Amino acid sequence: MKHQNPVTIAVVGLGAIGGVIAGSLAALGRYDVTVCVRTPIDRLVVERPDDTVDISIRALTDAADAEPVDWVLLCTKAHQTPMVAEWLTRLCGPRTRVAVLQNGIGHAERLAPFIGTATVVPTIVYYNGERLAPDRMRFRRAGQYELAVRDDVNGQAFASLIEGTPMRVLRSADFVTLAWRKLLINIVANPITALTLQRQAVFRREGIKALCVAVLEEATVVGRADGAQLADDEATQILATLLTYPADAGTSMYFDRLAGRPLEVETLTGAVVACGERFGIPTPLNRMLLVLLQAISDAA
Repeated sequence: MKHQNPVTIAVVGLGAIGGVIAGSLAALGRYDVTVCVRTPIDRLVVERPDDTVDISIRALTDAADAEPVDWVLLCTKAHQTPMVAEWLTRLCGPRTRVAVLQNGIGHAERLAPFIGTATVVPTIVYYNGERLAPDRMRFRRAGQYELAVRDDVNGQAFASLIEGTPMRVLRSADFVTLAWRKLLINIVANPITALTLQRQAVFRREGIKALCVAVLEEATVVGRADGAQLADDEATQILATLLTYPADAGTSMYFDRLAGRPLEVETLTGAVVACGERFGIPTPLNRMLLVLLQAISDAA
């Protein structure tokens, strides 16, 4: 059924990921886009590879002012989900779709307590975003696609929503494998940059490459047990992908540590360790990284 009015979209979490996609959707001019923020803004600037978006934007700072929308794009860190519970409750109705643009696995289970009968659309994010100011973001490509979804009716609806933006969407029948492959990237990219306080140039070091492969090989055993169809040389493939990213690009965990914020460690490295425990698979390297990152996060 066609909408008589513009499709309504609420973006919850205006960090690097949320800011980029909010600006790109608003620039299309065919949607009613609202951003849900702590710091009020009236414009949003997104620096993209081929142009710069500079557009007025509607911002809400109080969840009490929110009403149900057609789409919620949840772009907070995964561990921050309970902090935006009131936003989700107010924005979600029976016909709402919630695209979860968060790291990790288990998107639907994480959202279930907060969205009532709304529909979860698990989404994998591949693009690199950087928050330069509360109202200014930088978008950089990091592969063949910017986003991935299941190839079902909800994934197709999300792909249609994004159509016309610079975001390329992959639809896949094997979302579990895609989710694990993204998780594998995150369990080396985020911890290593956060622990060394270096951007992605650090992955050009031979010792770091060897460490990454060992961490990844350990995690791929867990991923296969969880149903992911991972190749025998998955670890080296993931490292090769990581080395295609710009050397001066940061990661979300790197930026969080610089800012003294808690780290998204439980959803990434913690997910591998927890899944390993569930299947009785030892994960000593990932557990070591988890302990170190937890100490940093707790101090923050």
